[in-house]
Amino acid sequence: MAVALRFPADMEIELKDLGPGDSDWLVDQHGRLYAQSEGFDASFGALVADILQAFETEHDPGCERAFIAWQGGTRLGSVFCVRQDAQTAKLRLFLLVPQARGRGLGQRLLDACMGFARQAGYARMVLWTHESHRAACALYLKNGWACVSSKPVVSFGVPLVEQGWEVTL
Repeated sequence: MAVALRFPADMEIELKDLGPGDSDWLVDQHGRLYAQSEGFDASFGALVADILQAFETEHDPGCERAFIAWQGGTRLGSVFCVRQDAQTAKLRLFLLVPQARGRGLGQRLLDACMGFARQAGYARMVLWTHESHRAACALYLKNGWACVSSKPVVSFGVPLVEQGWEVTL
């Protein structure tokens, strides 16, 4: 039985670096939430685990960063800025738990990620997502991102419309 999380409005939300237990939590949350909401199979959780393992073993803190949102002792979400090439950052693993949505935290995480990318000297950012992630796509559009590719695929055991987005920083 799931326990409803309650977040007092006056309790500050902190954005922290990737820390102990965060990777396991991210794999679990991505796997469970996307299985529930979109019917994704276990290959999605495996992809998230691969992305996190690569980040943990290869990332350069000068040009790559994870942001994990915490309120009190509870994780609420994440976003990662990783290097694609010298001029391009890639946004990855953008996630908010359902109880944290609609509170402006997605905008705060996106601002932190894009701000870090600018400070790190990137000229643009890219991301890969699915058309079904409507709230995230609306947030990207609101922040100057453009959808530059869209194609039907079968991924994670379900038919999807895969999208590529980018923004000039």
